[in-house]
Amino acid sequence: MAVETPKPLSAPRIYLIRMAVFLILAGFLAFILYRPIWNAFLSNPGLNGLIVGVLLVGIILAIRQVARLFREVRWVNSLDLRDGAYQGRAPVLLAPIAQTIGRKTGNGAVSIDAGTMRTLLDTIGARLDESREIVRYLAGLLILLGLLGTFWGLIETVGAVGRNIADLPTGGDAAVLFDELKNSLASPLIGIGIAFSSSLFGLGSSLVVGFLDLQAGQAQSRFFTELEDYLTAHAVEEPVIEAPRGMPAATGFGGAELAGALDKLTTTINEGGGGRQATQAMANLAEGIQGLVQHMRSEQQMIRDWVEAQATREKELKAVLERLSSQDKG
Repeated sequence: MAVETPKPLSAPRIYLIRMAVFLILAGFLAFILYRPIWNAFLSNPGLNGLIVGVLLVGIILAIRQVARLFREVRWVNSLDLRDGAYQGRAPVLLAPIAQTIGRKTGNGAVSIDAGTMRTLLDTIGARLDESREIVRYLAGLLILLGLLGTFWGLIETVGAVGRNIADLPTGGDAAVLFDELKNSLASPLIGIGIAFSSSLFGLGSSLVVGFLDLQAGQAQSRFFTELEDYLTAHAVEEPVIEAPRGMPAATGFGGAELAGALDKLTTTINEGGGGRQATQAMANLAEGIQGLVQHMRSEQQMIRDWVEAQATREKELKAVLERLSSQDKG
């Protein structure tokens, strides 16, 4: 059966365009508000500079998440399922698929069974989610840095106000005391500037990184969906071994699920995955082994029942033949 030409995967170019347009608009707005933004930056250049640095790192990582999909899309579109050949460099995100196809090469058209396909999709989905964790963390970190500046400024303000009130002389003219209090409050207002400037930079930067992460997530979701459709179009059903005539067919857990769980555990260990992922993969493998053992026991019981039934039938047939033989002799 010939393998149909699959629908090519679409490149995530539109998402890079959206990112570029958003960054241009944000840069244009910052250019228009350059003077007040610069004055706010000088209120606390150390913390605000750290926020801007984290913002630049988040922008680079978010753009990289989308840009790396171009290599994977080109690999899938150049893949020839008739012999497993492809053009260009080997993929990174889709390395499990490349290894699976490499093992199947030489047996005619490459086909992937349903169990293996689901295991591969789960592995690739986990890789895509892990690649975005740093960008998500940076988006939350920017908000936390803004709040840190806020509390820092408020602590400075409250402390300065308390010291100024304690230094006011007692007694004297009320008008003079009011003028002294008014002049002494000028210094604590600097802390308010620190608080609001850090909040401004933190929230604004988190907004930028959050939008870029949203576009990266949409690009990866479309890539994963199209890849799933691609693999589903070429997945084949697992062959079913028919039982002997008169013996009930075996149903239950098969070896494909166990092989898939073992492949997933091996991939997780080779990639240096976290303890939670390795534990989950080992749990899946243990569950698969347990299911396989139960399946083997049920098959053994069915075989024993079938053998006993065949033995009973043979005894009945032997008794009938003996009666027929005795009648013929009589």
